[in-house]
Amino acid sequence: MKTQRSLDTAFFGQPRGLSTLFFTEMWERFSYYGMRAILLFYMYYAVSQGGLGMRQTTAASVMSIYGALVYLSIMVGGWLADRVWGARRTVFIGGVLIMLGHVALAVPLGLRALYVSIILIVCGTGLLKPNVSEMVGRLYSPNDRRRDAGFSMFVFGINLGAALAPWLVPWVANGFRNSSIDASMNFHAGFALAAVGMLLGLIQYYYGGKRYLSKESLYPNNPIDQDALRPIMIWIGVLVATLAVILALMAAMRLLTVTNLITLISVLAILLPIGYFIMMLNSRKVTTNERVRVWAYIPLFIAAAIFWGIEESGSVVLALFAEQRTVLRIGNWHLMAANFQTLNPFFIMILTPLFVWLWDHWKNQPGAPAKFAAGLIIAGVSYVWMALPGIIHGTTNGRVSPFWLIGSWLIVEVAEMLISPIGLSITTKLAPKAFRSQLMSMWFLADAVGQAINSQLVKYYLTATEVPYFLIIGMVTVGCGLVMALMARRLQTLIQNNL
Repeated sequence: MKTQRSLDTAFFGQPRGLSTLFFTEMWERFSYYGMRAILLFYMYYAVSQGGLGMRQTTAASVMSIYGALVYLSIMVGGWLADRVWGARRTVFIGGVLIMLGHVALAVPLGLRALYVSIILIVCGTGLLKPNVSEMVGRLYSPNDRRRDAGFSMFVFGINLGAALAPWLVPWVANGFRNSSIDASMNFHAGFALAAVGMLLGLIQYYYGGKRYLSKESLYPNNPIDQDALRPIMIWIGVLVATLAVILALMAAMRLLTVTNLITLISVLAILLPIGYFIMMLNSRKVTTNERVRVWAYIPLFIAAAIFWGIEESGSVVLALFAEQRTVLRIGNWHLMAANFQTLNPFFIMILTPLFVWLWDHWKNQPGAPAKFAAGLIIAGVSYVWMALPGIIHGTTNGRVSPFWLIGSWLIVEVAEMLISPIGLSITTKLAPKAFRSQLMSMWFLADAVGQAINSQLVKYYLTATEVPYFLIIGMVTVGCGLVMALMARRLQTLIQNNL
């Protein structure tokens, strides 16, 4: 007998609730990618140009550590939804925090507003991002054949919002003109548009959620009781107190600077997954076969972290290259440097159906380790590619064709097709039963680790160091991919023998 869920076909053959979650995530990504498209320029542009006047290297590090913090916070968001607030409430609270974060940037209060905004958006994204996806899954019964198509539509909404924002937000910030940023730049107008985007998402989520989302999503799946809450609160208190002592000592030693805070967060972002792996490998709840699978997963995690370090540099290093070294015109079409941020979601939308077809029709396709190896090598090539314009034209001879950037983004998104969806799939296969949810959260930590490492590397990127920067990191990544290729057969054997 068909359930009510399977009979609901109001949204292009999908449950009506999918439209609510589709537009919620679309507007959230619109607000995030719109903010991200101009934030780097806002931080390092001179005050006379409407910016904060940071050093370029500091601004680049802040952008990278910002991304790391977002992915670190996702772990907390999933726990709060499962144990305390329920998914629907958690998503709404997260959306409100994100909107307030953009509002803080829209107000011209300088560095204070920037830091408040970072805290709000990091917390809000951590609450919203993992739980919207979880609610999409609830729309379908376990055997509903529409599930994969529904998730594909949902992912399309994510990339649609991310692709539109780098055009509209910079356009508004630049006084509705497609031209280079000048002294009349109003970054705050762009941030205000990002806030409006999140507000629209919240409004339709609130009313659509009441009508089309299940009441079960209002409540936690596994509500925490008072006895279990007490030790957790003690641990939180210990962590907060430890962090407060560290910050106090840094302040007393006059070491409490933005640069040192970024370094501290980077170290914590790297230590956290190491601690998780040690805990899993030593847990009595993990069987011998599961322990072997965790060991096989660790090289994949490291490869993913290296890949995300390159992929996420699009909003930092490639953004700087676009602004400083690229001809902002294609024919008679004028561009802004921020517009290039649309290439990431655009190429994902183009490449995803091609790779879905490939995996469906390739009978003897390689395993996940081999795909990761190929992805790493291709990601490294995207950086080697970016060294070529400096080698060919020099770094002091003005600007180069925008097709260098377009080519680099296309190459790295091909690599993403080999790592991101494959990584999600292999994580679900290799996760120990007792740590299934935690290992899925660990997958997102790979992005945090990559961006944490990036926050240290981007300090060395300048126009003068452009060629060695791209060439060294690109070649090291290619080398890591070759090492992974040598390990691939052994890793695949370990995985197959212990499933």
